[in-house]
Amino acid sequence: MSQPALNKSLSTWQLWGIAVGLVISGEYFGWSYGWAGAGTLGFLITAVFIALMYTCFIFSFTELTTSIPHAGGPFEYGRRAFGPTGGYLAGYATLIEFVFAPPAIALAIGSYLAVQFPGLDPKIAAVGAYAIFTVLNILGVQIAATFELVVTVVAIFELLVFMGVVSPGFSVANFVKGGWAGSDNFQLGAVGGIFAAIPFAIWFFLAIEGVAMAAEEAKDPQRSIPRAYIGGILTLLVLAVGVMVFAGGAGDWTKLSNINDPLPQAMKGIVGDSSGWLHMLVWLGLFGLVASFHGIMIGYSRQIFALARAGFLPAALGRVHPRFRTPHLAVVAGSVIGLLAIFSDEWLQFGGQTLTANIVTMSVFGAIVMYIVSMASLFKLRRSEPEMARPFRAPLYPWLPGFALAAALVCLATMTWFNPLIAALFIGLGAAGYFWFLLRGKLRPALPATAA
Repeated sequence: MSQPALNKSLSTWQLWGIAVGLVISGEYFGWSYGWAGAGTLGFLITAVFIALMYTCFIFSFTELTTSIPHAGGPFEYGRRAFGPTGGYLAGYATLIEFVFAPPAIALAIGSYLAVQFPGLDPKIAAVGAYAIFTVLNILGVQIAATFELVVTVVAIFELLVFMGVVSPGFSVANFVKGGWAGSDNFQLGAVGGIFAAIPFAIWFFLAIEGVAMAAEEAKDPQRSIPRAYIGGILTLLVLAVGVMVFAGGAGDWTKLSNINDPLPQAMKGIVGDSSGWLHMLVWLGLFGLVASFHGIMIGYSRQIFALARAGFLPAALGRVHPRFRTPHLAVVAGSVIGLLAIFSDEWLQFGGQTLTANIVTMSVFGAIVMYIVSMASLFKLRRSEPEMARPFRAPLYPWLPGFALAAALVCLATMTWFNPLIAALFIGLGAAGYFWFLLRGKLRPALPATAA
């Protein structure tokens, strides 16, 4: 008896909702940690560089996604280009990115709720978020994607409201005051701070590539995915610049670095503690965090599912629920790992950074390695499979993917320099996984790109 297949039901708008929703929590928190080392002006340079990298990457990555519409996404691109080892490296990196991002977002959800309920432990709220959205993801991709679209639209609206409410207090003088000197800059220097802030600029755009993991569930991936990606990156560019500039110019930006709720705190300085605007931001701001949290759960479950289906992870994780047609065991497995990360203060809180900052950095390490493997796969497949159908071709080839690849290598080198312990943890987990992969022996042959 054949296994049930994933359900092909996602429209262009739903894919756009996933693309923006995966990332939009990055506009609500995480990025302000970059101010601690780089200051507002230094971080602005970092953010522009990263925005250019992501724009080039997405226009290049779309070629892979439309040519190989597979639930494994980067894992399948790496395997097709470089064999099982390339697939393992891309799959491991993507898994780290998508499994470690939700714990950071869940902790931010708890911090936002703590503004309304001061006695609430953010970790308890994070557990509740995992419980609710694990169930929602199991119930069906159509339900999950429709919910994602709704909360994403609400989250965008709330970011626009934030900019409007704080705009009367905006001052260029506030934004540039001490803008080259973050609180950690006495150790790093101005240039060092700019490079050290790279993981937090990446957080503005991290996980947009997760749409690739929903490719098998898209109605018309060759047309809908390029539209979703391009519309998504343009939306996020506008929001990232707006949020960063308005928050930094609203008051004393140094009070917003190293916290999980910079937007409510920035607004509090303009409208006061008891303003209805502040309470609205907290409640509607949760939609942005929920959109990313929920969207990334869609992504990591599909990545776990694809790796298990190919033999890289236990086969049980590659099962599809017979009624809901979702990878239910993969959803649960990713949630368990995320919950362990939330309660892992002793081994993830080191290097003078908060637990959230280290989780963010770990996730970004996975993302950057995946970007490198994906761009290398694009170049390799252009040479090895020139006749492969490419509904969307990377513009300005080879310059756009070349810039994305070079920028990602710069990011990896600087992140390793400034975060050696997290880099060692990332390499150690990858090496342990690769050892297990070798012990598994010969794996199943690659599945077709449209395999169910």
